[in-house]
This record gives sequence, C-alpha cells and structure tokens, in this order.
Amino acid sequence: MSNQTVANESNKENAPENEEKKIPIFSIEILKIIKEAQQQHGLRHNDYQRYRGYCTRRIRRLRKVMHLQQGDRRHFRKKNVTETNLTDERAVYIPLMLAERAWSYAMQLRVEANTEPRKKFHLVSRLRKASSYAIQLQKLCESEKFDARTQLETQAYVAWCEGMLQFELQEWKPAIENLKKAQMIYEKLASALNEEDAILYRNRYEELEPSLRFCAYNIGNETDVNQLLHLRNQAQGDLLVTLDTLMAQTRDSLSEVTWRNRTVPVKNSRVRTFLLANRDFNSLLDKCTTLAEKSDSLEQHLMDCKDAMLAIRDDIKTEQKMDGSSTSSASSLQYLHTYLSFIRLERSIQRNLLLIESALESDGKQGTIGSKKLQDITRLYEILIQNILEEQQLPGLEDDSDFQEKLIIKAKAYKAFRCYYIGQSLSTLHRWRDTMAMYERALHHISSVINQVDDDLKTRLSDLVNTIESSKYCAHAQSVLEQDNEEELDSLKNAKLQKMPLTKRLDEYYEDSSVLGKDPNVIKVPPEMEEIPCKPLFFDVALNFVQLPTFKKQQQPTSDPANKEGISGFVKGLWGWGGKKK
Repeated sequence: MSNQTVANESNKENAPENEEKKIPIFSIEILKIIKEAQQQHGLRHNDYQRYRGYCTRRIRRLRKVMHLQQGDRRHFRKKNVTETNLTDERAVYIPLMLAERAWSYAMQLRVEANTEPRKKFHLVSRLRKASSYAIQLQKLCESEKFDARTQLETQAYVAWCEGMLQFELQEWKPAIENLKKAQMIYEKLASALNEEDAILYRNRYEELEPSLRFCAYNIGNETDVNQLLHLRNQAQGDLLVTLDTLMAQTRDSLSEVTWRNRTVPVKNSRVRTFLLANRDFNSLLDKCTTLAEKSDSLEQHLMDCKDAMLAIRDDIKTEQKMDGSSTSSASSLQYLHTYLSFIRLERSIQRNLLLIESALESDGKQGTIGSKKLQDITRLYEILIQNILEEQQLPGLEDDSDFQEKLIIKAKAYKAFRCYYIGQSLSTLHRWRDTMAMYERALHHISSVINQVDDDLKTRLSDLVNTIESSKYCAHAQSVLEQDNEEELDSLKNAKLQKMPLTKRLDEYYEDSSVLGKDPNVIKVPPEMEEIPCKPLFFDVALNFVQLPTFKKQQQPTSDPANKEGISGFVKGLWGWGGKKK
C-alpha cells in the first residue's frame, strides 16, 4: 500500500477511563470564526458600526440560547460565562463576541478621532475592554475540555489585543513583544495546518508586519530591538517550551491526512475515527491467531469504511448546496473520498487473499484440491484483479503515472496466479493442451514483473514458478498416458463397430470401406426378433358384484283410468249410452 500519514491522534480504545476524561471535546477555530464574521458583516467595506451591531445581536442570541440572560427589561443581573457553563462550545462565543464588539467600536472611534481628538480616550477604553474580554476567553479555553489548537489561538488572540492596546498607548516595547508573540503563534499554526487552512494564518502573520516595523522604528536603535527580542526569549523560555508542547499536541490532534504527496483536512469525526483505526489495523490483524478472525476483522473494517464514505458523500452534497462554497474545499472532499475508496479496495484485496489462503490451507490438509474449490479460487483472483482495475480508474489519479504503473505490475502478478489455477481446473477435466497453454501464460506474466514487485510478492511468484514447472511435467506425462489409452480404446471401438450393421451405428462416425463393396453390412435381413410388451386388455368385472339400490318406495301407485271419469262415467254406465261399444 502507498505511504500514508494520518496526522491526528486520540486515545486508544483500551485506554483507562481516567485518560479518556482528558480528551479535548471542543475545538474552536477562533481566527476563522472572526474573519468570516468580519467579511460578511461590514468589514469588507470598513463599516465597523455594522459589525458592532452584528456582534451585539449575536451576543443576545447566544445568551438566550445558553439561558444566560442578564435580567429583564427592568432589572439587571450580571451573568459571566464560567466553567460550569461549558457544556456547549457556543458558551465561549460570548466573550469572543464581546471582545470583537469592543474592538470594532474602538476602530470606529479611531476613524472619528481624526476630527474629534477627545474620542481617542474612549478608543483606549474600548481596547482595554476588548483585552479584558480576551483574557476571560483565554481562561475559559485553558480548561481540559478544549484542544491544543484552541488554546494556541486564544493565546495569539490575547497577545494581539494587548499589543493593539499598547500600540495605541505608544508603549512600543510591550507592544512589539505581544505582537511578535502573536505573530510567532500564527506562524507555528500555519506550519502545522494543511495548505487550505494555513492561508488564513499566513495572511494574519503578514498583517502584523507593518505594526511591528512601526514599533521598531519608534524604538529607534536596531540594536535595542534585537536585544529586546533576545531578552524576551530568555524571559519567556517557559512560554516557548509550553508553545512547542502545544504545537506538538496540535499537530497530533489536527484532522488531516497525507496521501500521494497531498494533504487534505479531515473534519468529519466519523472519517477521522476510521482513519485512526485504519492506521493501526495491520497491527490488530497481527494479533489475530486464526484466518477466520482476520477475515471477520476485515469484514467489519470494510463496513466502517463504507460508513465513512457515506459521511463524505453527505459532506460533498452539503458543500454543493451551500452558496459560495469554495472550490478548494469541494476538491479536498473529493480527494478524501478517493483516498477512502482506495483503502476500501486495498482492504478488499487483502480479504480475498485471506480467503484464498484459507481455502488452500483447508484443502492442503486433504492432499488434493477439488475442482469446485479451484473454481472458487479462480473467481477470487478475478475479483482481486477487478479491484485493481477499479483503483486505476479512481478520480484524480488518472495522470499519476507512478501510481498507474505500480497497479499494472500488481495486476500482472495476480494474473499469473489466476492463469495457474485456471490451468489446474482444466487439468481436472483432462484438457491437457489448454492446461499447458495456461501454465505458459502464467510464466510469461511472472517473467515480466518478478523484478519489479515487493519482496513478499516476489517470494510468492518464485514459489509459483517452481510449482508450475513441476505441474507442467505432470500434465505432459498425463497427456501421453491418456493418448496411449485413447488409441487402444479407439482400436477396440472400431473392431466392435465393424461387426455392427450400418443401421445400428448411425449416430457414430466410422469409415467402413465394406459399405462401398459388393456385400455391404447395412442391415440384417431378416431382422432379429425382439421382445416387445403386449398391449394390455382391461375387463370390468367389478360391476357384477355391485348391488344397486331399489327405488320402489319412491314410486307412486298407479290409478285405474275408469275411476278418473267421475260422475259423467256413472251416468253413462247407468243409462247404457255413451259407453264403449264392444
């Protein structure tokens, strides 16, 4: 796998509970927050009053959400943000916005002081207020709930606020000291961050240069300036040691990944967790004792990778929907998605190799590998090669010639294994010519890449060459033996067919020269008697023993027709007329 570096650290899963409580849970990018707010609310046009109004509204909203309202319309009850209120990272936004509001008011007064000099006193008062709010913010961020980056940014922000106050008071030595401290922290942060985020800190570093030069000019002697800076370094040795310690923690805790000579930020917590797990996954596999445990671990790791890729896709859709989203941010997410896809394919290849090893180990104990198992192994190599082809088509890596060349070499190496197992499958079907052809194809692939692969794969290919050489001799010997057996069987078969008449061997081809002679063996006349089954006769003998029911009870008695004549018949009989003549 290509070299990869994940520049973020967190406690391990098996760490003690008392160490897990010290993990920073809040990370606030102070400079980014204030710069975005300033650009969106007036400072793009130097409208400090508009930005001050925004800060006031933001503070009101934050206090309402955090339930820190300072009384009602009639009464005022002051409520400062303390460590007990740090259940939500938005709590520290209140002192930050208070400091920004005081600073923006001071900058507004600076413009007005050109015509009204007395407003300069109010300006200094506002800068003192901004510095006090910044110190309050720093005390809150010194809690263990905030990471090292947040602590560094608050130190730089406090140093900048105090430096601006001392700059207005014309206290040049303390001013240059604080501004240099802020500049140094921003420089360190820019060196630790990725290219996209480092631009903001480099710009801040350059913004402080004119003020530092003006302070140095007012101090006068350049030697005094250098001596001052030297004394500052000696006096603040502990601070610099602390700064280096925080920078080391910042580099470890920053969310970024370096792959193929490019560093991209990792802001999604789910993706960050997966990348940390992926970094230590090989050592986790080494601890597994059986192939089944390794396979299960890989399956779970692949599921986590799919979840991380889904999270990145959601972030990409969110970036696309946002108005004014930067192209660099979207490209970083796309590149991170490509990196996760590469990890998924590499782990899939690793899983398939484990499945192949498991199949060979189970059948190796029995001495032979069955035909169906050989087909399964061949199919696994097909999937493995397909994964390598998908790696070649990953977006953003089409022009990386070194990456593409390594994948081509890797694919040829695994094609050699696939050809060998195809040949083994064909040998079970006694197709020796095809078997020999596949062995030769495998040797061709091996000879083209054996000197360009890593040591592990090179050793496996060398063992495969020896196996193929022995298999070739076995296949050749088996083909010779089967050829002799086939010749004997053909001779016996021809002798048997020669005795049979043509009508009984129509479905088999045999060149019988006697058919063209004077006495052809076409049909035997008269034909031989053959036994045939008789046509069965069916007799219904059961009807003689069936007793049919009687219907006498259902029949009605028949009446005399003479009775039906009634009184007319009686009259006819009485007088002797109308009767039937006999």
